[in-house]
Amino acid sequence: MRRREFIVLLGSAAALPLAARAQHAAKIPRIGIIDDAPMWRSFRQALRELGYVEGQTIAYEYRYGDGVPDRLATVAAELARRPVDVIATFGTPPTRAAKEATASIPIVMVGVGDPVRAGLVASIARPGGNITGNTVLSPDLGPKRLQILREAVPKATRVAYLANPDNASSVATLAEMKIATPAAGMVLIPIEVRSLADFDPAFAAMLRERPDAVMVTNEPLQQLHIGRIIEFLANNGLPGMFQNKENVAAGGLMAYGPSLPDLFRRAAGYVHRILQGTKPADLPVELPTKFDLAVNLRTAKALGLELSPTFIARADEVIE
Repeated sequence: MRRREFIVLLGSAAALPLAARAQHAAKIPRIGIIDDAPMWRSFRQALRELGYVEGQTIAYEYRYGDGVPDRLATVAAELARRPVDVIATFGTPPTRAAKEATASIPIVMVGVGDPVRAGLVASIARPGGNITGNTVLSPDLGPKRLQILREAVPKATRVAYLANPDNASSVATLAEMKIATPAAGMVLIPIEVRSLADFDPAFAAMLRERPDAVMVTNEPLQQLHIGRIIEFLANNGLPGMFQNKENVAAGGLMAYGPSLPDLFRRAAGYVHRILQGTKPADLPVELPTKFDLAVNLRTAKALGLELSPTFIARADEVIE
């Protein structure tokens, strides 16, 4: 064999494994995640339990929009161009951005308020299109949170409520709260937070309005900056009612709402079924099934609150 032919043959043989590896890598499903944060750990852990090994049988693409509409649109479009096999989102604004970026790539939403009223799906039972996932939608959640707040802070009559007018689900929930608060003998004080720049003006507004307590939601922008909210409440002696127990572990007073880790774990099941070939349109949107009541006794003590033994006994999680 001539030397040149030998070199060509040797080069071809060396290239084959590389090509095979490249082909194998191309087959690894890629999951796009918008605004990754610690709350996504349950999602990745659930996928690991389903047999997906990062770097071997699954890969993640992360993009960050920090809850800002324009940036969310940009990062969602980047993931759609990548492209990824599935886009996973938490909350309404990122899901809306993903919906506007692609009508073909499956989107699995986590913890959206009201996906129908937000225009994300046609219905809970038959979502249609390329979006499915789960929702925190529960008809009595607002009144129940107010009831628990009144029980823990009996003197609370003026309640500030952090709301994002750019979040369709947040707007719908705010409308429900405007009905629920008078029925509970309370006055609602809506405080708008659209972007990171709005937090300082929102805090100033709360100090002017002098609420007895503050209600915080799972709205993505709030959760991305939850430490800042908790610090403000602590510095100003304001009781906070949150929607997930992780906020209580971080120093918030109490929380009642759907279990966030459970929602993320269930979203991983959606991703698995979609990767197995099921169409999002054929997967009904799931309603929450697990609700947690959590209380932080250290925070209660710092606020000068004495919670009854009965109240504490009802809590699913108590931080002492």
